[in-house]
Amino acid sequence: MSKMNKDTKITRTKDSRHDRELRRHMLDLLSGGGAHASFEEVVSGIPFKQRGTKPAGFLHSAWMLLEHMRIAQWDILEFSRNPKHVSPDWPAGYWPQTEAPRSPAAWDKSVQQFRRDLRAVQELVERSKTDLFARIPWGDGQTILREALLIADHNAYHLGQWVDLRRGLGVWPK
Repeated sequence: MSKMNKDTKITRTKDSRHDRELRRHMLDLLSGGGAHASFEEVVSGIPFKQRGTKPAGFLHSAWMLLEHMRIAQWDILEFSRNPKHVSPDWPAGYWPQTEAPRSPAAWDKSVQQFRRDLRAVQELVERSKTDLFARIPWGDGQTILREALLIADHNAYHLGQWVDLRRGLGVWPK
């Protein structure tokens, strides 16, 4: 390991190799996969009648997890880019009112909104003019990097729940 003396300065520019690598790693993390199942893997192939089913020992249905992930991701994204955003009440505002979607169209709409907001987060991270380390002016110390990591972490946690839920329903691919 090299030692740095007090006169050594590390400069970080938005065009640096490290910045590009950090953004690439963040995009990979947000996309899912790697060490866990991706959103596309867990959301696909669940029969409509089972989207509102809670297997024995489970607190949430697939619909409840989908809506919770969508709402939380949307809230974090909007906080990150909109100084006038007001978050839903915790915890009730982050969960759906029902265990099952009203229709296949409601499920599809939620999936599409989740994908749209995830893409918006990825675009925010990808944009070289976005300073990942700058504090969000209307926050209390949050940065875009922290918020993107929060989304990736929250999504990964619930994607793991999806895998267990789908196994409990008997609809996880072998």
